[in-house]
Amino acid sequence: MRQIIYFIQKFRYFLLFIVLEIFAFIVIIQDYSYHQSKFVNSANFITGFFYNKVNSVNEFFHLKVDNQLLSEENTRLKNLLEKRENIYAIDSFTVIDTSQYFQKYEYSVAKIINNNFTKRNNFLTLNKGSKHGLNSDLGVINSKGIIGVIKNVSSNYATVLSILNNNSKINVRLKNSNHFGTLIWNGKDYNITQIIDIPRQAVVKAGDTIITGGKSAIFPEGILVGVVKDFKYEKNKYQQINVLLFNDMSSIGEVQIVKNLQKNEQITLEQSLVNE
Repeated sequence: MRQIIYFIQKFRYFLLFIVLEIFAFIVIIQDYSYHQSKFVNSANFITGFFYNKVNSVNEFFHLKVDNQLLSEENTRLKNLLEKRENIYAIDSFTVIDTSQYFQKYEYSVAKIINNNFTKRNNFLTLNKGSKHGLNSDLGVINSKGIIGVIKNVSSNYATVLSILNNNSKINVRLKNSNHFGTLIWNGKDYNITQIIDIPRQAVVKAGDTIITGGKSAIFPEGILVGVVKDFKYEKNKYQQINVLLFNDMSSIGEVQIVKNLQKNEQITLEQSLVNE
């Protein structure tokens, strides 16, 4: 207490000056609208600056949730597109054909919780399994392209045969033509896969986009794969076509599972022809 009294006595003139300055400042702000507006604007600028910084921090910590919501929204929209009614034109009139209504593919969301990409035969692990409706031979994709095919499933988890696997063979085609091939991986660079079985009459150029061909019962046609990096054409045929993947296979998070609702019908019909 004595120290406080001593401090006040020692700096009484300075403290009195501070009090008078504050009092004068308040009077100016209250009596003059110009100064009041300047003060309010300055206060708003300062508080706005700090609010903006706090909001930026909050947005950073909410990125994970936002990405999850965005992935779920993309999946919902894909399902809506699959459920769209067939529309065609007759004599300048638009007709909605509800009798031909069908949905071929269904999409769901999952997350990669383990990712191998440096081995010869790489697998990934999903955080969902059979109790979430997953089973083997379902396609796995994201917004940048294909990732692999579900191999084994437990109640809560599923393993994915990555496209970076010696046993992976995906039907693909050139986007600018109807020439098909098979996507494989030579085990070298996880950013680059290869295409084999492209017919010799196909016109291949560096930079050509590669998409899924739609000939399998797993992936829809038109899913992105990558672009032609380079190729070798010798002895009147394509010896090697290297494809630079759109996906960074070393960094994969949210994915979408593709379920072909007509898969069993297609496979049964194809097998019946083989057995004849």
